[in-house]
Amino acid sequence: MKKVSICIGCYNEEGNVFELYRRLTDVMEGLPQYEYEIIFEDNASTDNTQNILRDIAAKDKRVKCIFNMRNYGVARSGRNCVYNASGDVVVSIVADLQDPPELIPELLKRWEEGNSMVLGVKTGTNDSGIKFKLRELYYKIIERFSEYPQIKQYSGFGAVDRTVYEQIKQCDERTTSFRHLLADLGYDYVLMPYQQEKRKSGKSSYNLWRSFDFSITSLVSTSKMPIRAFTIGSSLGILFSVGLECILLPAGIFNRNKVIRRIRTKNEVFLLACLQMFITSMVGEYTLEVVEKNRKRPLVIEKEKINFE
Repeated sequence: MKKVSICIGCYNEEGNVFELYRRLTDVMEGLPQYEYEIIFEDNASTDNTQNILRDIAAKDKRVKCIFNMRNYGVARSGRNCVYNASGDVVVSIVADLQDPPELIPELLKRWEEGNSMVLGVKTGTNDSGIKFKLRELYYKIIERFSEYPQIKQYSGFGAVDRTVYEQIKQCDERTTSFRHLLADLGYDYVLMPYQQEKRKSGKSSYNLWRSFDFSITSLVSTSKMPIRAFTIGSSLGILFSVGLECILLPAGIFNRNKVIRRIRTKNEVFLLACLQMFITSMVGEYTLEVVEKNRKRPLVIEKEKINFE
């Protein structure tokens, strides 16, 4: 019998976790051909979320809990959660009930058809329209600069074969989001459109600053273009300035015109600025390589685990 691992990251979701658990068990009880486990990874919630999860796990051993030492963010805790999964397929879903659990049977059906990745993509949202538009803009920017095709409007909801996550684990990537890693690895995937629901209870901790931070991290992790643009721009500036100096220098020797001297002075200042920019960008290039190759921090520090053997 195949096993399904349902992975959920949460932070301050006291109004949602029990409802999510109930809906997930209703769905999975209707799929008797599968074993299943539900893994909640809590990012050090400050409300009653952990107590609710303890009560659920005490009554249902199929529910497993990981309590982190602190809030490590969605990307790191989500990755640690799927790495703790033991199923043949991993279904990732958010705790705020914006991803409908009732779509899981369709995800599993398409996975059984031989698709390693079945990814849910949002066609619309019943939540903030502004956020949806900003997300569209984000995908357009990432798509423009990324070195490989991106999966638009995919935020993590879907069913992924565990062999894919085992491959990702070997990559030892720490900061790159799953959505970008899945796109980069080149596995075949199918998309399942769905309408995102409105948050059931509480307020999202993923504020504008965290969204901006994630966007910048995504841009840096999927493309060298931002820093490469400075390298190329400064190189072109140096070539232009040197060429102009070659023209102005002879003219300055044979002609003491004040206008030529002013142009030469400004050009020399511009040349120095381009040289500084070029050196700085090259230092950035090498620093980026060194940092990426030497990050050995753990994804998270687990404070407590419940119902894991």
